[in-house]
Amino acid sequence: MTIKDIARISGYGIGTVSRVINNQTGVSDAAREKILRVIEENGFEPNVNAKLLKMSAKSAVVVIIKGNQNMLFADIVERIQNLLAGYDEDVIVEYIDEDGDEIEYAIKLTHSVNPKGIMFLGANLALFDERVKEFEIPGVIITTGGEILANDNISSITIDDTAATYDMTRYLLEKGHRRIGVIGGQVSEKQISFNRYEGCKRAIDEWQHDDRAEFTYIPCRYSMKAGYEATKRLLEEQPEALSDTIAIGVMRAAADLGKHIPEELSVTGFDGIELAGYCVPRLTTIKQNTEIMASRSVDIMLKHINYAAAGEHEIVTYSLIEGES
Repeated sequence: MTIKDIARISGYGIGTVSRVINNQTGVSDAAREKILRVIEENGFEPNVNAKLLKMSAKSAVVVIIKGNQNMLFADIVERIQNLLAGYDEDVIVEYIDEDGDEIEYAIKLTHSVNPKGIMFLGANLALFDERVKEFEIPGVIITTGGEILANDNISSITIDDTAATYDMTRYLLEKGHRRIGVIGGQVSEKQISFNRYEGCKRAIDEWQHDDRAEFTYIPCRYSMKAGYEATKRLLEEQPEALSDTIAIGVMRAAADLGKHIPEELSVTGFDGIELAGYCVPRLTTIKQNTEIMASRSVDIMLKHINYAAAGEHEIVTYSLIEGES
């Protein structure tokens, strides 16, 4: 019997069960009563050694964020900080360049701050090589699937990026667009931009109608400025941006070029950040559920820390939000 079993039987999350076991606040009386009843009925005994180790530890959970202009990451990390604070866990947030080496940085942190675990936002899986074995602490990759790493110490939470961009590209095709410009990150295998590029390409390749469809891909950094400059290069193509942050730069560039959205140019984004709903016009986008991503990431990290749980990989749902763009 494990904490995961108690959560499944009681119907409550791992984090809620952990709070009850550790006699922490933030749990309703009804939830606490039910969980304690399940614990008693099943003879569950917490791993004392793991609990004592947690109590004696002074280190924090580190969140490494690649790039400092991604509003999706800002939303997720704020939720993570609030959730971990509820478990009396300290959080250290570190920003590195979008092209930086998160594994090299993580190894340095293990020597300087001795973290309990590391969460990665914006990870490049190609960098998760043999060096990962140098730190024996759990890692959770957020917004990128890490199952191909086959490492029990690494978990991941993501959406199906290929399916999401496929759906968005089909949406554009069905709206009558045949020349589609795609603006996103560098397309290299094991990076999130590669999966999104593949979704766009598959939708175009599968378009069986008489009128031919095509798309142009322009790589850029994940920022409004980069999206603005990339759009000027695309000129008259119909941009589909692989990030809302980029898409907002696209819309500004379109306005400066004298193009009206959506009459002369259609724009779609990816992420579903709050700002997308306040653009003029409102941005059509793929929404990632940051609340679920943050809560599941924290649950998995706590399982890693407290009970040495094996790695697990989850794909959460997404939705296409139709705006006015």
